[in-house]
Amino acid sequence: MRKPISRRDFIQKTAASGIALTLAAYMPSQGARAVIAMQPGTAAAENGTELMSWISIDQSGKVTLMCNRSEMGQGTFQALPQMLAEELEVKLEDVDIVFAPANPKKYGAQPQEGSFSVRGWAPTLLRTGASAREMLIQAAAQQWKVPSSDCYALNGEVINRTSGNKLGYGVLVEKAAGLTPPAQVALKKRIDYKIIGKSLPRQDIPLKTNGTAIFGLDKKIPGMQYAVVERNPRFIGKVKSFDDSETRKVSGITHVFKVQRIVFNQVCEGVAVVANSTWAAMQGRKVLKVEWDDSGFDHPGTVELDAQMHENLKKPAQNPQFETAFNQSSKKLEAFYETPYQSHSCMEPLNCIADVRSDSIEIWGPVQEANWIQADISQKMNVPIERVTVNMTFLGGGFGRKGFPDYPHEAALISKEIGAPVQVVWTREDDMTAGPFRPGAFFACKGGLTPGGGIHTFQTITATQWIGQGWTAAPSPPPEPATYNAGNSEGLLPPYLSGIKHYSFAGVGTRSPVPVMWWRSVSASTNGFACESFLDELAHLAGKDPLDFRRDHLPDLRYKALFNRLEELTNWKSRGQNQGWGIAATECFTGICAHAVKVSRKTDGKIRIDKVIALMDCGWYVNPDIIRAQVEGSIVMGLGAATSHATIFEDGKAVHRNFDTYPMPRIADIPEIEVHIMENEEKPGGVGEPGLPPFAPALTNAIFDLTGKRIRKLPFKLDEIS
Repeated sequence: MRKPISRRDFIQKTAASGIALTLAAYMPSQGARAVIAMQPGTAAAENGTELMSWISIDQSGKVTLMCNRSEMGQGTFQALPQMLAEELEVKLEDVDIVFAPANPKKYGAQPQEGSFSVRGWAPTLLRTGASAREMLIQAAAQQWKVPSSDCYALNGEVINRTSGNKLGYGVLVEKAAGLTPPAQVALKKRIDYKIIGKSLPRQDIPLKTNGTAIFGLDKKIPGMQYAVVERNPRFIGKVKSFDDSETRKVSGITHVFKVQRIVFNQVCEGVAVVANSTWAAMQGRKVLKVEWDDSGFDHPGTVELDAQMHENLKKPAQNPQFETAFNQSSKKLEAFYETPYQSHSCMEPLNCIADVRSDSIEIWGPVQEANWIQADISQKMNVPIERVTVNMTFLGGGFGRKGFPDYPHEAALISKEIGAPVQVVWTREDDMTAGPFRPGAFFACKGGLTPGGGIHTFQTITATQWIGQGWTAAPSPPPEPATYNAGNSEGLLPPYLSGIKHYSFAGVGTRSPVPVMWWRSVSASTNGFACESFLDELAHLAGKDPLDFRRDHLPDLRYKALFNRLEELTNWKSRGQNQGWGIAATECFTGICAHAVKVSRKTDGKIRIDKVIALMDCGWYVNPDIIRAQVEGSIVMGLGAATSHATIFEDGKAVHRNFDTYPMPRIADIPEIEVHIMENEEKPGGVGEPGLPPFAPALTNAIFDLTGKRIRKLPFKLDEIS
């Protein structure tokens, strides 16, 4: 396998070659079909349209494919180039893959969120690769003086069908660069794919196993200093004063000063300690004395937050139409569910390098939202956006946290203050206590059945901190319980609503100084637990099989096919009574996932998880191994959130500071996992986030099947279930 080149090397080498061919996809502002263009040496000229550059081929024939989105383990570093390579007709192992810097004019939107990479970019990347292929074929046909139809591309060459003559892409670069892009381009049929749909080895895995992959913490630049920050543990408190007399005695300390970090519209203050090594900065921080001003705001703990959310469930006014229908139900059920605050706890803690100069800013680091960070720093530092460069490294996990612009901006402020590039490193304790966190959520569910055992009414009221609530200081908007709110039902399979005559969703925003933000699968990670647990309870109230009950309420054939396949994979009908099987299915970011969990009792009577069978319907897909890895990772993360850890607050501060008190599942805790993929002709959907929400309800539903006990509050301890 070729050794990947750096972005800097790529630019230098393609510039030196003189006629590197760059393929760019123009996206007209009016939303018209993408048109493809090529230019020698550089990206196509920017004549008022937005530009995305993806493919470069130099005269030696070397192909470089750009990955415009971050890679945090989810596989975009492989999946996006895999789509380009398929239509370009090159072997993936024969190309270089490099990260594209933040540049929305060239590479379009680059945020890594919402499981958007494949589902969002497949049409553009396939057309881009196919257009490049056709232009190279046309260049060869002109040289041979034959029709283009007499030629085809294969493995980086154009071949004459009649004579068998071959020309490599590198030989054709100069000629192809001057051709007019095709107005129409034919894409391959799935049956003809040689790369897409195959479990090809990921090119980033060897780098990550042999230590050559560059993560944010690995990146170094000349003249760089190192910083850590003592941040206010109550998030929005101020620095009243600090004593750095002992800190400055530590060898290597260069600067100590107050710094700010903005989370939504909340200003979080701290004291930066800068040194010539990370070790020196950390030692200086240990002896720093800071007096905080934490006046003027509440210091809630988990007890107070839980009480507030519980009370907020009572605030929405009753929906008279729903209440009338509910009271007319033949059987009725009410239940409450609770999910906790969670830390992101990425294996690579936050970090960022910033180099602020008089007329430019450059960022390096593990970032999910390159465009947002570029725009945020441009606006806050008053530097033209074209003078702000954001370079992506590999991420050791992200889960939404590394999409936020607070930590790169903080690094930029520190760099500006010291007049030198700086790497700001967050310790594990910083990462777990400074937030933002996934918000806790409380749910009040009400449902009623028809005489035949179908769902007549279904209601969910949610009390949680709304993500982004901190962007405005105004009170939360009044709840509108009679109005359907998609955010309050995220995770629930949408077709259920077409089969339920009376449904109602409402929510009340809990206000707190605790900063909250996105966490893998966002609201579906909490809503999915409540909705799928309650559906299971309604099934048992109706005296019906949980799988049949769900399938009977889904008119859409795609969803019925999902449950039919799940029934086959689990041998559901022959499982026997009370053997500890539970199922759940959720949807988010256009990906549908169902889990079946099998539990049993160990010889000591305690519960163990025997097996998880996961079924993913993401429609058209690229690499099945990536899908399986993503779903397995989602299950492990869901297992931790359901049975191992939660973020607890006391007196306005996060309590758990490291993995000794915020335990992650260990390898011995992980059950057997099977991941299966639905085969259909649906559009591509998300994978990285949809695989998480079904696990917790499937597990608790399985425990009910085995023990008869309902678990409505997360997390819980498996060892404590009898």
